[in-house]
Amino acid sequence: MTAIQPSSVAMLGEFAIALEKLGWDRNDELSVEIGGVAVTGTATHPDANPKWAKPYGTVTYQNDAFIIIKNKSRNPVIPSQPNPELNQKHPYQGENK
Repeated sequence: MTAIQPSSVAMLGEFAIALEKLGWDRNDELSVEIGGVAVTGTATHPDANPKWAKPYGTVTYQNDAFIIIKNKSRNPVIPSQPNPELNQKHPYQGENK
């Protein structure tokens, strides 16, 4: 088992402070994702140089990658509602045949 480095402890402490400022608690359901990545989306020839042509589906983390933390417990899904004041201005003519 790897020991936790002091810098990691400090980072986790800052993270805990941020969560507290937001009013999140340990019972909230969180989702952690990584943004700023590139995924190879094209198939390459089997004989291609792997340095220049990475295999299909290879994920590369960019230098400016970032972490996204979503609080699923505090993100209710509210469907959009139609605007009752929005009225059709012109009659619908249908398709011209």
